[in-house]
Amino acid sequence: LPGPKEVEPVIFGPDGILAGVQKGAAYFDLSTNSQALMKRMAEALATKGAYGFDAPVSGGPKGAETGKLAIWVGGDKEVFDKYKKVLDAFGDQAAYIGPIGTATVAKLVHNMAGYAIQTAMAEVFSMGVKAGMDPLDLWKAVRQGALGRKRTFDRITDQFLVDKYDPPAFALKLAHKDVTLAVTMGRELNVPMRFCNLALEEMNEALNRGWENLDSRVPMKLQLERAGVQIKCDPAAVQAVLDADKAQ
Repeated sequence: LPGPKEVEPVIFGPDGILAGVQKGAAYFDLSTNSQALMKRMAEALATKGAYGFDAPVSGGPKGAETGKLAIWVGGDKEVFDKYKKVLDAFGDQAAYIGPIGTATVAKLVHNMAGYAIQTAMAEVFSMGVKAGMDPLDLWKAVRQGALGRKRTFDRITDQFLVDKYDPPAFALKLAHKDVTLAVTMGRELNVPMRFCNLALEEMNEALNRGWENLDSRVPMKLQLERAGVQIKCDPAAVQAVLDADKAQ
């Protein structure tokens, strides 16, 4: 089902799941949903002796057709283990994330990152094409660069996740120069560059902090400060995740 307004009556309606669920049953909600609704669903099912899971999927229609789906699951771990084979029947990456609601958070973070990236892609490609490049040639070129060769979420492992920006892989002052050049080109071509200008503003603030010789990802710390969040993962734990992927 698409989302909360469709799911809620299916669960809580007069002829919904809650009305007829049997003790010991498990319900996996595969929609992209609200965390609050998923927690309320699990709590309501628990009063009937049943189990509720938020289990959003990622992979789209093609993934559904081919069985190439990530299924992120939040809820009771023991019950998840019992039903994992069922999930494996239609997805190749069924993973337990944590308590109820955590899978929903993972899905929303994943999707919002994707839509933010696509907005930035539209911006920079419009600049590149207006600067005279054929879009196919431009795409072929950029996908061979550092950004194109590495998984999006793996790019934050060396600095952001472990809170280590020194020594830099690429210094902020050099990245600032690159973004300034791109924004200047966009302005000369009369191309709106809202995302790139925002990135430049973040870099300017980081430079004003004296971070010019730290890694170019150090402006990400500014957002953490504003949100009142600290992120510092164990480097060994991060590396273990990357190594596990290589072993598959």
